[in-house]
Amino acid sequence: MDRESIAQRRLANQALTGSSLRRPDDVVGWFGAVQAQEFEPAKWALALRVRGGTSGSIGRAFDEGRILRTHAMRPTWHFVRPEDIHWLMALTAPRVHQACAYHRRIVELDPRTLTRATAIIERALGDGASLTRNELGEHLRRANLPMAGQRLAVVVMFAELECVVCSGPRRGKQFTYAMLSGRATRGESLQRDEALARLCRVFFTSHGPATVRDFSWWSGLTMADARRGLDIIKARSETADGLTYWSAGASRRAGRRNDLVHLIPIYDEYVVAYRDRVAVPHGALFRHFVVINGQIAGGWQPSRDGSVTITPSRRFTAREQKAAERAAQRYMDFVKG
Repeated sequence: MDRESIAQRRLANQALTGSSLRRPDDVVGWFGAVQAQEFEPAKWALALRVRGGTSGSIGRAFDEGRILRTHAMRPTWHFVRPEDIHWLMALTAPRVHQACAYHRRIVELDPRTLTRATAIIERALGDGASLTRNELGEHLRRANLPMAGQRLAVVVMFAELECVVCSGPRRGKQFTYAMLSGRATRGESLQRDEALARLCRVFFTSHGPATVRDFSWWSGLTMADARRGLDIIKARSETADGLTYWSAGASRRAGRRNDLVHLIPIYDEYVVAYRDRVAVPHGALFRHFVVINGQIAGGWQPSRDGSVTITPSRRFTAREQKAAERAAQRYMDFVKG
């Protein structure tokens, strides 16, 4: 196994080539969770993997609650399916709580205050209400617990990690919060080892070949948890460049000729999910990448009118240039749809 084969297999397993996924919630389920720190780019990340996916269709799936957005695994937003959110949060939220502890002290929020604030938020969202963060802050103010800025953000994140709230339907361009119990009524409850095995299997099926460090980084779990998960699922291992890569499940089929170029968004799973970056080298996560044949070949930037500016990091061949133009057109169709 070499770098080229790792990249090609990741493209297929990440449903960037030859995808048969039909709905945005199918994509989220395939990955287990999809980073959604920036909402519009995260919608494009799903659309890349769905036949005919558009900004409108993915926005509707979100507003209807077929995709939820909450802080899970690493302390950042992720898309999660309603049926997966309970077992996933039970497994990963304790580690996120630990990661957030220092910042909570900095903004002077102790456990008692966080618990009291969460109870107030729970009452405010009763009877199926959906409220913006600022509206939740107003309820806290009326209860003599004023919160704003970072302190309010920390409080609402705590409520998410406690499985009290998650994303609600958008109100115009504003995001709202709703009770998780109302948005995820059929969630599973798993024993910890069952949940660990499921998340490990999902990751190494959808992201493999990948290393133990990759899974630990992506999930926020410990290296010991990662190794235990691999042992439970009996994953397959291969070695390349001195690293051990693991895979699970059946490999997806290779892509078609028109899958040569992908315009992947900032924080896409193709780059953000990996701590070891030998197979697909890149220097930063905070940009939109042009990916050609599995490797980073430049950056791209959308404009307000939906058009795309591509900045190559090397000279494109004539075939690559045509494929890049098709990829840009796909993005423009996504924005208009």
